[in-house]
Amino acid sequence: MLQQLEDNSVDAVITDPPYCSGGQTANVRAQSPSSKYEQSDNKIVHRPDFVGDTMDQRSWLHWCILWITDCQRILKPGGYFLMFTDWRQMPTASDALQMGGLIWRGIVAWNKGLGARAPHKGYFRHQCEYIVWGTNGKCPKAQHAGPYPGCFNFPVKQKDKFHLTGKPTPLMEELVQIVPERSVILDPFAGSGTTCVAAKKHNRQYIGFEKTEVYYDIAEKRIMNAI
Repeated sequence: MLQQLEDNSVDAVITDPPYCSGGQTANVRAQSPSSKYEQSDNKIVHRPDFVGDTMDQRSWLHWCILWITDCQRILKPGGYFLMFTDWRQMPTASDALQMGGLIWRGIVAWNKGLGARAPHKGYFRHQCEYIVWGTNGKCPKAQHAGPYPGCFNFPVKQKDKFHLTGKPTPLMEELVQIVPERSVILDPFAGSGTTCVAAKKHNRQYIGFEKTEVYYDIAEKRIMNAI
């Protein structure tokens, strides 16, 4: 689907691809997403699995380079690229961004709050996830807003979580505002459609792809409700 989009046709890519993380070994990372990411004390709220989360490190890097290279072609000059990742994959994600032809600009932290997990009392909590961000060439000065926060504080609320690894809608509403109204935002891994919903609510256009049917249906309903 990315290959069907025109060159220099979108203003920003904001996306949350499969991390292929959630374990210390290849065998653990290859388990189903629900077994890796669902908290053991929260199995009452079970969400469907999704595809593409079982690659090892080298495969994930190669795969990311492929789709990021397509995104670089599709982005307008100066367009933004924002990609969610976790602490395990952050170094590889920053490599993939640059190998895909984009200029790495930095890291944005998303603080999930003190409800985040820790393996035991000796650990620091896995309290933050991260956004590796860059631009397609020079980063232009914004006229409509900015500078933007380098850290966002949004807890995960079950009533606002429609995907196994879904991000808070208020967080995505903040991120879509990096581009002016009526700009086009692309999310190649739309999941439950949160990027698209946020774009719609803030008068941005959107393109979203999702290959897991159950989440495609959820995204479609959420977008219609936003309309």
